[in-house]
Amino acid sequence: MGSTVLRIVGWAVALLVGAFYGAAGTVGQAFMLGPVPVGLVLATIGSAAFLIALRTLTGDRVNALFGGLGITAATFLFSQVGPGGSAIVAAPTPGTEWVPLLWTIVGPALMALVAFWPDLSHLRAPAASAQS
Repeated sequence: MGSTVLRIVGWAVALLVGAFYGAAGTVGQAFMLGPVPVGLVLATIGSAAFLIALRTLTGDRVNALFGGLGITAATFLFSQVGPGGSAIVAAPTPGTEWVPLLWTIVGPALMALVAFWPDLSHLRAPAASAQS
């Protein structure tokens, strides 16, 4: 029973940290340095590194799913217009409509890619048998 509780707590933590990454990425994705979407690149790299770390360190696909769900939920939540009519994320300019659209797709795509990537650890040959 203790193992199940720890797994559920791990999933909740992955969801919360994923929501943090999603919120930071949603706010920062619009930063452009000339024609280069630096904010989008950094948000994508950070989110990918977070999800890969979850999957690698825990060895559990569900952790990566919950982290990705946190990223996706925060992206959706912070992209909405509030009840007073204000938005946290500014509307894109006519030349940069593709940046927020791409960020909307990045979270779920990374989640699916990292969570459903096949486990290739069983393909490695043991080091001891190669020497004997």
